[in-house]
Amino acid sequence: MKRLGLVVAAIAVAALAQSNIAWAAGDTKHLEPQDWHFEGVFGNFDRAQLQRGYLVYKEVCSACHQLKYIQFRHLISLGLSEAQAKALAAENEVQDGPDDDGEMFERPAGLSDNLPAPFANDKAARASNNGALPPNLSLITKARPGGADYVFALLTGYGDRPHDLELAEGMNYNPYFSGNQIAMAPPLSEDAVEYADGTKATVEQMARDVVTFLSWAAEPKLEDRHRLGFKVMVFLIILTILLYLAKQRIWRDVH
Repeated sequence: MKRLGLVVAAIAVAALAQSNIAWAAGDTKHLEPQDWHFEGVFGNFDRAQLQRGYLVYKEVCSACHQLKYIQFRHLISLGLSEAQAKALAAENEVQDGPDDDGEMFERPAGLSDNLPAPFANDKAARASNNGALPPNLSLITKARPGGADYVFALLTGYGDRPHDLELAEGMNYNPYFSGNQIAMAPPLSEDAVEYADGTKATVEQMARDVVTFLSWAAEPKLEDRHRLGFKVMVFLIILTILLYLAKQRIWRDVH
């Protein structure tokens, strides 16, 4: 009986958790599906868009958000040369050491170093953001339901609050965020960055570019996986045809 009671309690807790999740999801605006070039079996990343997205991340998002798992050497995959990636790395100072005297020292970042974190630790991050902890963006498009569509909607969804919604102090209205209140102020504004290729830096364009970049950051090997999957499918089709022809030849005289 005791075991049965534990099972019933576990089911009740699970049901409560599911109801809370459903409630949290239900108070947000429906996501509009976006057309992403990197989606689908043959999806790939537009290098020019990746470079624009990195610029938006660097000049806007990196002030609060870290890309924990990306190193400067990975930026070569964006279509940058090794020299360009080294130059971007050298713009930053990183702590190294200890040296021969046992002292830590600062040096220019290199290709093997991670992109710099905006804060020394989580407490410093919270102190600078009214108690809110800016999430690491390395896997953000994988970690959130809706993926790239959700992040795009969040970045472009800020607006005036409904009259019947009371915003907490320091919060901003965004219908795509759970509870419709988010601590992050609208991060994008018209012409917040200047694209080298002359692309107009509208809010929607910057959001689309940075979401593409973050999708790459979450899965840098996506194109390799797609190419491998295509080769496997071709191999399996050819193997199926050969097996069928072999079967026909071996068993053709058996009735």
